Amino acid sequence: MNLTDILAQAGGIESMANQLGIPPAMAKQGADALLPAILGGFKKQAQSGGGVEGLGGLLGQLGGGGLLDSVLGSQPTEVSQGNDVLGQIFGSKDVSRTVAGQAAAQTGIDSGILRQMLPMLAMMAAGYMAKQGGQTGEGGGLGGILGNVLGGAMGGGAAPSAGGLGGLGKMLDMDGDGNPLDDIMGMVNKMRG
Repeated sequence: MNLTDILAQAGGIESMANQLGIPPAMAKQGADALLPAILGGFKKQAQSGGGVEGLGGLLGQLGGGGLLDSVLGSQPTEVSQGNDVLGQIFGSKDVSRTVAGQAAAQTGIDSGILRQMLPMLAMMAAGYMAKQGGQTGEGGGLGGILGNVLGGAMGGGAAPSAGGLGGLGKMLDMDGDGNPLDDIMGMVNKMRG
């Protein structure tokens, strides 16, 4: 089961669709296209900033499990928290725009809608990981989630294949390391240079 399905079961995809005034099927399609890059951002954060524990601490600072609850709640989502999450994992608005542009090219959904989805999806993913991250045991905890969601071991070991990432993941993961965000960062840097 992928993260989009998990968020859909929790009601997050429908909640996001209602807030954006789009059909749930479109919200799900957008989530499928955007989540690999968001998760790649979390993975990158874990690899560069204190491992899984460091990422757990960061998720707590950004709002922890409450991030998921605020998207699921009946009030309109306060997306500034989501933008904070995106700022942490992507490092710049250029990367967010590139991610949305790539997803728009893949799905045919307007990139403006996808840009609005990004902070909400980042909040849901961060909140879900923070909630699950408190659980330890077999395959539990944050490392287990990132491993499951990203398909492959965190840190050392063989590079995970992009197989679990779906079409956009494969398209973006040009160097085959299982993390599409590396390639997006490369594209953004090329555009700047």
